[in-house]
Amino acid sequence: MWAVIVVLPSVQAEFGIDRAGASLSYAATLVGVAVGNVVVGRAIDTVGYWRPALISCLALGSGFILASLAHSNMQFVLAHGFLIGIGTAANFGPLIADISHWFQRRRGVAVAVAAAGNYIAGTIWPALMPWAIEAEGWRFTYAGIGVICLFTMIPLILLLRRPAPHEAFSVEGNAKPMLASSLSPRALQVLLVIAGLACCVAMSMPQVHLVAYCMDLGYGMARGSEMLALMMAAGIVSRIGSGFIADWIGGVRTVLLGSILQCLALLLYIPFDGLASLYVVSLVFGLSQGGIVPSYAVVIREYLPAKEAGQRVGIVITATILGMALGGWMSGWIYDLTGSYAAAFLNGIGWNLLNIFVMLTILSQSRRRAQVAA
Repeated sequence: MWAVIVVLPSVQAEFGIDRAGASLSYAATLVGVAVGNVVVGRAIDTVGYWRPALISCLALGSGFILASLAHSNMQFVLAHGFLIGIGTAANFGPLIADISHWFQRRRGVAVAVAAAGNYIAGTIWPALMPWAIEAEGWRFTYAGIGVICLFTMIPLILLLRRPAPHEAFSVEGNAKPMLASSLSPRALQVLLVIAGLACCVAMSMPQVHLVAYCMDLGYGMARGSEMLALMMAAGIVSRIGSGFIADWIGGVRTVLLGSILQCLALLLYIPFDGLASLYVVSLVFGLSQGGIVPSYAVVIREYLPAKEAGQRVGIVITATILGMALGGWMSGWIYDLTGSYAAAFLNGIGWNLLNIFVMLTILSQSRRRAQVAA
């Protein structure tokens, strides 16, 4: 899902389109990921992980190869939406939902490690792709990515054929989750969707616009890219660290902690716009936000039946992706209206406060099953 960002200028130049037209492929990828998280998540609840994942892997690899052969921007966009986007989806939300069934005491760490692959990809692929594009062109690079995906992912997925050993596939399939809530399952799901949407609208402000912000301040594209890479690398540390925290204090408190720290980091962007301070604030932001999204999977496993985990995690992950898309657009729209990113940062803080309010609401309605029984 990061590859299209790197090739966007090359595709724009070859097809002779404007920046908005070239950006359609990224939007289509996000839509595909959003739809795929729900569809594939539902499928793994029914037939297990490896079969839907294998189909998604074939879609992902073939999508890159077909995109490399596209003769028009529309063909390029369709390959991203229907193949690359949906193919990508199986290896985030559904993957962390499935891995959650294999662990109990260290479930948070397991989910965090699986989710960290997304940020590792965002660190490695954009750094390697420009070399190949400069040497052989974007079409060769895309075809190469497709081949690499097929030859690495298929063997790994075939190693995951053993059914997940959780209560959804056993006679205890109706076993109750560890935590109870006075909220109904539907109300809890709606609140998690709102929380996921809100936190990622806030999260997208620095992630999408940091490079442009640095250019406006006169620091240049290279400095902004370095800050973004630093943020992503810190996100890897944050994701894995949040897993240990979730095993200690629970998923809701982990999301709440990350959201509060993310809100503070967003606030720091407003007064501290010097070059050195922006590096520090970007590092703090990365360390704050990386663990929020995977912790939603821990929350779902704590409160809702295991047999519904794939679909429910997929729905929340879809909300986070839509939040990233909405927040990236909204920040640009606010910038166009005001001529500054200050109001966009404040907008992100407002959405972040909504996320904090939702998680406090869920926490206030929670109790352990033992307390309910007593």
